[in-house]
Amino acid sequence: MRRAVCPGSFDPIHNGHLDVIGRASRLYDVVHVAVMINPAKQGLFTVEERIELIREATADYGNVEVESFHGLLVDFCKQRDIPAIVKGLRAVSDFDYELQMAQMNMGLSGVETLFVPTIPTYSFLSSSLVKEVASWGGDVAHLLPAHVHAALIERLRAK
Repeated sequence: MRRAVCPGSFDPIHNGHLDVIGRASRLYDVVHVAVMINPAKQGLFTVEERIELIREATADYGNVEVESFHGLLVDFCKQRDIPAIVKGLRAVSDFDYELQMAQMNMGLSGVETLFVPTIPTYSFLSSSLVKEVASWGGDVAHLLPAHVHAALIERLRAK
């Protein structure tokens, strides 16, 4: 079985993430979406909420498994026998950081990293930007699956 992982914080998952995950799901038999836990960051959504939002957003793909992970991504890969990491690149500035990470991951464990250029429609998109615009009342509905948008609006109202 050809397996890959798409890692991230996904707080929340947006259409740019789904583009990369969907493209990976057409190339691999199983795509693991690893919701990485970073204790230094306080997310808008809990890890469990993010997992559920991602599961619903990727349900139609049929070959996506979603779970959380704390620690090194290469350890996640080793534990599940995953030889490849798939990452989306939005701009040249992403490449500098992601290349360093890819080289470190290869050196630590031999796990390959494949870069997928983001389609131009989502080249500017980040979860942080979506949250910021939504918190000021901006319309981000076209950037998120409908259920994620509803959850985001609900969470921001509750704050």
